[in-house]
Amino acid sequence: MGYTSDLKKRFKEHNQGLNFSTKRYTPWTIIYYEACMEESDARRREKYLKTTQGNRLIKRRMKDFLYKKSKNLTN
Repeated sequence: MGYTSDLKKRFKEHNQGLNFSTKRYTPWTIIYYEACMEESDARRREKYLKTTQGNRLIKRRMKDFLYKKSKNLTN
């Protein structure tokens, strides 16, 4: 999780293995992102998502997304 002003560049860096903490998990696929107009809003949102409550929210959203995706593949 993090924030950036250039999502395409950051995503490319992750998939090229330029980020030490994520390079062993390549390739990456974006399945969720949020956009903010102000950097301060993005920082506040990131801080919230790293709390227990925020983490539960993201996990629930990902679970719903993956469930719907798998359900669509079986239909």
